[in-house]
Amino acid sequence: MDYQQVGSSEVRMSRITFGSWAAGGWMWGGTEQNDAVGAIHAAYDLGVTSIDTAPVYGMGLSEQIVGEAIKGLPRDKVQILTKFGMRWDEAKGDFAMKTKDNQGRDLDVYKYASRDSVIRECEESLKRLGTDYIDLYQQHWPDVTTPISETMEAVQRLMEQGKVRAAGVSNYSVAQMEEAGKTLKLASNQVPFSMLRRDIEKEVVPYTQQHDLGILVYSPMQLGLLTGKIKPGQHFDASDLRSTNRLFKPEAVTKVNAFLQKIRPLAETKNATLGQLVLAWTLAQPGITVALVGARNPEQAAQNAKAIDVKLSAEEVDFINKQLAQVQLG
Repeated sequence: MDYQQVGSSEVRMSRITFGSWAAGGWMWGGTEQNDAVGAIHAAYDLGVTSIDTAPVYGMGLSEQIVGEAIKGLPRDKVQILTKFGMRWDEAKGDFAMKTKDNQGRDLDVYKYASRDSVIRECEESLKRLGTDYIDLYQQHWPDVTTPISETMEAVQRLMEQGKVRAAGVSNYSVAQMEEAGKTLKLASNQVPFSMLRRDIEKEVVPYTQQHDLGILVYSPMQLGLLTGKIKPGQHFDASDLRSTNRLFKPEAVTKVNAFLQKIRPLAETKNATLGQLVLAWTLAQPGITVALVGARNPEQAAQNAKAIDVKLSAEEVDFINKQLAQVQLG
């Protein structure tokens, strides 16, 4: 496994990081706890020492599963990344969405990151995770009802107390990162990025490179679409976020699969799966520190971890980019 420092922080992460969104079941059609714990252990055995989670993933369930998984592991060899600022237990802040919990009950989720809320959320996360510190604490989404300076002051206090090692944000714009930087030194921004979703290359990546911030990318496999295993017209339950995603409409899936067929021979020459080739391409992009990848079972986790062994030359990256440029998804 390869490891990289996150920004100017002291946190060093595995370039393939275990993403625990699906482990919480929420928006992914449920979860099997033993499989999720086994997946984290399988990833760890192959050098994936960094695990990303959030309270809202399963309304605490993902954090509990991560806590269960790290019980037998040496804590100083594991990096726990979690988030704050998405509340389902009180109606305050900026309304984010209507959703359902894993039992099918209606929930309203709010973006809320006041000083007191951040401090309280941190205590709750530490309890669920069964640890006394978080390696990277990230604001999940910006909260327009709370000044960024107030939110960051709360994180600064948690850092001073030794409960948080480094501060990150997620889904932040350049202007928001600049504002946060006036209060504390950010380590990273966690943002969506994939072959099919590259808008961060315009402003976010150049800014983070200039200011020594790490970029943690989520959904590099575009919710599984870039594995080549999704078929046009494939059914997803209403509780699965892919059921309404435009990239999973039959015509889009057909175009993406045609692109994947063009790069499949390259994957085969490297004895790699399409998914591993996609991850290798992702990590080869300028400014990308780590890729967050989820796994539902140990086999998937091992396959993801082994993507680090797939090395691409500049010519091979260029070949993939040329094929990609021909994909018109509208």
